[in-house]
Amino acid sequence: MSWIYLDNNATSKIDPAVLESMLPYLQESYGNASSVQHRMGREANQAIEVARQQVANKLSCRTNEIFFVSGATEGINMVLRGVAEAYRRKGQHIITCRTEHKAVLSTCAILEKRGVEITYLPVDEHGQIDLQLLEDSIRADTILVSIMAANNESGVIHPVDEIAALCRRKDVLYFCDATQYVGKQDLNLETTPIDILTFSAHKFHGPKGVGILYIRRKSKPIQIPALISGGKQEQGLRGGTLQVANIVGCGKALDIAKQQPHIRNYRDLLEREVLARIPQTFVHGSKAKRLDNTSFIAFRHIKSAELMTSLPDVALSTGSACASGLLDPSHVLKAMQVSDEDAFSSVRFSLSKFTEQSEISSAIDELVHTVEQIRTLSPVWKLFKDGLID
Repeated sequence: MSWIYLDNNATSKIDPAVLESMLPYLQESYGNASSVQHRMGREANQAIEVARQQVANKLSCRTNEIFFVSGATEGINMVLRGVAEAYRRKGQHIITCRTEHKAVLSTCAILEKRGVEITYLPVDEHGQIDLQLLEDSIRADTILVSIMAANNESGVIHPVDEIAALCRRKDVLYFCDATQYVGKQDLNLETTPIDILTFSAHKFHGPKGVGILYIRRKSKPIQIPALISGGKQEQGLRGGTLQVANIVGCGKALDIAKQQPHIRNYRDLLEREVLARIPQTFVHGSKAKRLDNTSFIAFRHIKSAELMTSLPDVALSTGSACASGLLDPSHVLKAMQVSDEDAFSSVRFSLSKFTEQSEISSAIDELVHTVEQIRTLSPVWKLFKDGLID
């Protein structure tokens, strides 16, 4: 069996058209975009502005609201740390969610040690937040609500339109980690009043090492100090030489990104066949609105690590790539009230526009065969079959 890649929420294959758009700025037009005194520098600068316009067009916002960073992790750190510093006189209360990416949760933990109070909203068993609880949690000293658009593990989509409208009504900044959302779902920032947003290009077939930070222009400007000081690049918000080729690739990747109806069909095929052919399996968050490409499946009474090791030709994951290697169960699944046993038995499948139906069919057959083999030799499975454990 040839290699099958089903780990696109970790990273995705660069689109050939994106690579082609980048090559000139790695080979011929390799100037520093800040060196506008000569032609090669001006070419690089112009290429960056074209990319900025592509991003702005896709998100229905203005070019002066778009900033290039190294990726969503940097954007998250810049926003959380920066807002906590800039708005400390207004308050020291931030609201987030227990299923956020580790970049958010780890940064919030650091801020807590510095005296910032963090409210971590729970989710139900489907991974959904309670909007009424969010509203009730907003206080006079709340300076930021940080809730992602779509979860990287479960694929569960949060109601960003309603969250943004609520925060606007309450006069609280709304920051959205849209890393898994942008490039897969349509987002119109003209109609969805998100204040601050970040994402990474490599999640939608762009290059690694580049991302976007969007900061809405408001009558009362949003205050976010620079995380990386240096020159006056990016309106003084981020010092450092701009990665021209990566930025060009980011713009191109987002420009050509669109929803792919076949992806959902393939995901549904995967889930339908797995649940029908492999007993004691279920899909996390199946009753919630989810990303079309994501399926987080529990194979009960099997360790996910053992299952993936037994499938060397299929690229899968147990959840977030940033948390791989941890001995603890997925914090996302734990927040969804999943038992440790079922959390350790869960595998994430994430598809892309390059995924083919034949690959899904082959992966299903391999899964069925491999699970049967593992369970045949498993004393735990025998105990279950004998009715001695649930």
